[in-house]
Amino acid sequence: MSDRRPIRIDVVSDIVCPWCFIGKRRLEKALTLVFEVPVEVHWRPYFLNDWIPPEGMSREQYLTTKFGSPERYQGIAQRVRAAAAEEGLDYAVDRISRQPNTRDAHRLIRWAEGIGKAADMKQRLMDLYFTDGADLSDRAVLVRAAADVGLDPEDVRTALDSDKDIAEIDQEVEAAKEAGIQGVPCFILDGKYAISGAQEPEALAQAIMQASAQAAE
Repeated sequence: MSDRRPIRIDVVSDIVCPWCFIGKRRLEKALTLVFEVPVEVHWRPYFLNDWIPPEGMSREQYLTTKFGSPERYQGIAQRVRAAAAEEGLDYAVDRISRQPNTRDAHRLIRWAEGIGKAADMKQRLMDLYFTDGADLSDRAVLVRAAADVGLDPEDVRTALDSDKDIAEIDQEVEAAKEAGIQGVPCFILDGKYAISGAQEPEALAQAIMQASAQAAE
């Protein structure tokens, strides 16, 4: 098995997308089902709400703008919370008071990839937002999160205060939209096959197996 070429999995997603939160866990479960298939997972940025200002906005204002009112989101939130719970995740929607712009959070993931910790950075940010209700527009929160996964906090603070990788993040997001990705998460297997939505682990595992089989032909 060692001579098999790894299957590249590009996961296009946003930190504040609840189905991306669930989809990440389902992908991890899928990979345990096909442990014999070598894979390389790369986390790609997407802006679920590209109209959020850099400083973020109140959750109430966000829900009113997007859904008409916070009350209208309650039914959706209950369904998402239940789906998250089935995966062992806590979607504590009542703790979220701020809706962040996620450009800086995506920069952290990009930088964490340099030390092989992109997945850890992604998970840390999602846990902070969905479970702890942290404000991901707060630079102090981001610096602490980066330190938690092994990035140098002073380097991260300096980089966040600069324009480092902003253009690159924006270009990746635009490329995803130009490729026709309108909903996330989207799993791109081997640069050829796209799977949209937080699919069940078994479905993802089957797709990965098929991509691996085709790559071996």
